[in-house]
Amino acid sequence: MTQILFTWLFILNCFQIYAGYEAFERMAFYGIAANLVVYLTTQLHEDTVSSVTNVNNWSGSVWITPVIGAYVADSYLGRFWTFTISSLIYVIGMLLLTMAVSVKFLKPTCANGVCNKATPFQIAFFYTSIYLIAVGAGGTKPNISTFGADQFDDFNPHEKKLKISFFNWWMFSSFTGALFATLGLVYIQENLSWGLGYGIPTVGLMLSLVIFYIGTPIYRHKARRTGHPTSDLYRVFAGAFTNRKLILPIRPSELHEFDQQYYITTGKRRIHHSAVFRFLDKAAIKQEGKDSKPRALCTVTEVEEAKLVLGMTMIWLVTLIPSTIWAQINTLFVKQGITLDRHFGSNFQLPAASLGSFVTLSMLVFVPMYDRYFVPLMRKKTGNPRGITLLQRLGIGFVIQILAIAIASAVEVKRIHVIRVHQIQRPDEIVPMSIFYLLPQYVLLGIADVFNAIGMLEFFYDQSPEEMQSLGTTFFTSGIGVGNFLNSFLVTMVDKTTGRNGGKSWIGKNVNDSHLDYYYGFLLILSALNLVAFIGASKKYIYKREAVDIEEKCVQMESKPLDLSPLQV
Repeated sequence: MTQILFTWLFILNCFQIYAGYEAFERMAFYGIAANLVVYLTTQLHEDTVSSVTNVNNWSGSVWITPVIGAYVADSYLGRFWTFTISSLIYVIGMLLLTMAVSVKFLKPTCANGVCNKATPFQIAFFYTSIYLIAVGAGGTKPNISTFGADQFDDFNPHEKKLKISFFNWWMFSSFTGALFATLGLVYIQENLSWGLGYGIPTVGLMLSLVIFYIGTPIYRHKARRTGHPTSDLYRVFAGAFTNRKLILPIRPSELHEFDQQYYITTGKRRIHHSAVFRFLDKAAIKQEGKDSKPRALCTVTEVEEAKLVLGMTMIWLVTLIPSTIWAQINTLFVKQGITLDRHFGSNFQLPAASLGSFVTLSMLVFVPMYDRYFVPLMRKKTGNPRGITLLQRLGIGFVIQILAIAIASAVEVKRIHVIRVHQIQRPDEIVPMSIFYLLPQYVLLGIADVFNAIGMLEFFYDQSPEEMQSLGTTFFTSGIGVGNFLNSFLVTMVDKTTGRNGGKSWIGKNVNDSHLDYYYGFLLILSALNLVAFIGASKKYIYKREAVDIEEKCVQMESKPLDLSPLQV
């Protein structure tokens, strides 16, 4: 009884600590990201394409750098120490950013609401601070979520069941921080002080780290059993290439693999043979070298780990276009909103970036509904502990995203119609159309994220090789990062192509004289084609089958026969 009570108290404490950090960290991130395009255009006087490109490049960096942070954690420092060092870098970046928008000689001087052009030093200081934040995020983002998941014991049925809900509630805390940022911080930034708007999340982030480190004595640390787990991947691909001319044995049991006792002794997990990417099986062909000594063979488990990474890469590729849709929330959607009537009541004017709070609100509403109602309902019908498979969850989210971008295009068509009717020409003229016309696209993207954002995080963590789960999680973060870079590339190319030879750019400096509806239509076509590719990739994907999965079904590993189907060359 005492042990059970301790376990539940431990799990509750972990939820509070990790959720607390994620809420504050997301508040800091979205406090910057949600309104960065406004700061660049109003304070640093960048044009539409430049500001959108710079926001996308910075956001892309924030989501790409976790690849490096995860590699360092999995290969050298471990998750806890990588997070510890990176969190300090993150805080330093936040402090410098607060100085950049507060200290008089570090920011452009303003008079009567008009700011002078920033000096090269001011620009360099500002961008140094936000990219320092990107470096810090690289070590914190992939490690804090996986470190949190590590606190749950997969061999304890009660804890494993709770782990299924962990990522849902982890993201719930993330949405809470984002909501405060988009509702409160952006208003403070535009109406009170940019310094105060960045200073609040800085203090919050420092407080969250204090809370996190208070819990240090109770944390569970998953021991690294290999020095450089990614080196096994290189060995598999190199071995498969070296043995490319050899013929695969008829039975998988003839490939090189350690016996079950080895995995019991080492604590590692054995992965069973699968029939996909069969060319990699050649890395495990038993053969004597010229010196009559056995070559350094790869095991079936090592080969299967390489197959998992290859399979996840295939899924990762079809998440890039959906990430470009997500990138619109803090860029072009905000530029649209600035041109619309933002009055809420007679005296209050809603900041354009605050509409992004409805993405968060819809997620906050639907995450508990998904976890408490949808999953149990589908679990009864499918027998799957998650209700539906991870890839089915992604697919549903992608479909909802397509609907959202279709509505965004339709709303932009209406905005352009109102502009023509009222003969609006200047970029600073307000279009007599409520900003709440944009609300459906924000809400739908929030609902979509309940399925695809959380689904991607859980998918890449769950399907990663055991020793590479931090690096595996970066499939999620890097997909968002590359999606931002891809959107930056698309915006730049579309602007240059459509504005060539004096033509009207779809994404011009004057948003009131552009064709964002065409650009959204272009994204809609890309999304539809991508959905077809995703369905094809999902049909070919085979989920990871570990020893622990088989044991839970009461099948003895030692007596279970391997797949006897022939292997093709």
